[in-house]
Amino acid sequence: MRSTALGYVAFAALLAPAPLTAQSRQSTAGQDWRAELEQARAQLAEQRRLIEAQERRLRALEARIAQAPPPASAALVQQSSASTPGDPATIQQPTLASVPVERVGRAPSGSDRPPEVAVLGQEGSVVTRRGQLTVEAQLDYARADRNRALFRGIEVVESVLVGEFNINENRQDIITSSAALRYGLTDTIEVGVRAPFVARWDRSVLVPVQGSTNNDAAREIDSSASGRGLGDIELSARYQFLTGGAGVPFLIGNLQVVAPTGSNPFSVQRTASGEALEAATGAGFWGISPSVTAVLPSDPAVLFGTLGYTRNFGRSVDAVIEPVQIDYVKPGDSLSFSAGIGIALNDRTSINLGYAHAWAFGTRTRTRLLDPGPNDPEFLEDTSRDLQIGRFLFGVTYRVTDRASINWSVEMGATDDAADVRSILRIPLVLLSP
Repeated sequence: MRSTALGYVAFAALLAPAPLTAQSRQSTAGQDWRAELEQARAQLAEQRRLIEAQERRLRALEARIAQAPPPASAALVQQSSASTPGDPATIQQPTLASVPVERVGRAPSGSDRPPEVAVLGQEGSVVTRRGQLTVEAQLDYARADRNRALFRGIEVVESVLVGEFNINENRQDIITSSAALRYGLTDTIEVGVRAPFVARWDRSVLVPVQGSTNNDAAREIDSSASGRGLGDIELSARYQFLTGGAGVPFLIGNLQVVAPTGSNPFSVQRTASGEALEAATGAGFWGISPSVTAVLPSDPAVLFGTLGYTRNFGRSVDAVIEPVQIDYVKPGDSLSFSAGIGIALNDRTSINLGYAHAWAFGTRTRTRLLDPGPNDPEFLEDTSRDLQIGRFLFGVTYRVTDRASINWSVEMGATDDAADVRSILRIPLVLLSP
């Protein structure tokens, strides 16, 4: 039995694992360190990948900010991987995610196009964009009051006149309501049409005084006339030569054609002595007006100026105003310019100050006497004096919405030949936008 027990012990010792040696323990620890090292390298690679992705997004957002006119907004968002929470490989990094470009506040209306200049009317803005249709309602009131005193005789002493003394007073009130359409054929070409309706009242008073040293009663001649109806239709075309920027002005060429669709002064009803019984609503002649407008934005101000020429075409006229018959009339051409400054008060409101002047050349008229004498010429040709028409300009523009604005301007006569006052209210509205 003793030998059998010893045999079992020996057999069990053979089956039991041998004790670990020092070399084997070192090999096992090295494998564990290599595994941890590989895991750390994997985590560093993942961090490097996320950082590179973040840098690419940052560069893309900076490029978008540089290309967009207004400031762009962005937000930092947290982005986590798809690993489960608590996993050692889960790395939560803040990434810069770009968002759609959004305007902060309200950009000024003249960021890429200068604001409208109310005092220049239709010419006060750059050309309508391609495919855009704008309708404009306008109300215009003008008042002209001219008083003249004519004396033919001898002045004996101060305030004592011997001779003929005439006082002539002319008063004119005109209200014009009109509708206009403007359409952008391209980004640089615009066409338009304007149809006015005119209501006009004229009054003329002539007071001839037969001498001033007696009590002769003055004989006052008062003639009044009024008229209403369609005025002269205007056709226009505009071309933008230059697009402003970096000190370069917006340069626009304008061409306006006036058609004599209103009643002309030579076709209205008159008395036997030639006094008009109704006021004309048109000029009665074709006219063409080329001009050039420059608008230079200089934040917060806008400088503007226009130089133009008007060519009027004469025609044969068969009208009798005693004691002559009018055969031919050629209205004088005119040279005009205007200049001024607009100041933006805020993103919606601006004011304009300026001056405009027109030099109208004399009108040439050819007439003949109805009852000529033996020594009278067959035809009489006369040219009236030139007119100097100067006006001070003041205007306000208020942008109601991106599609509608209100322009109000006032003109004050600076010379004797100019109207005393003129007030214009314009409301342009964009009906069709590309």
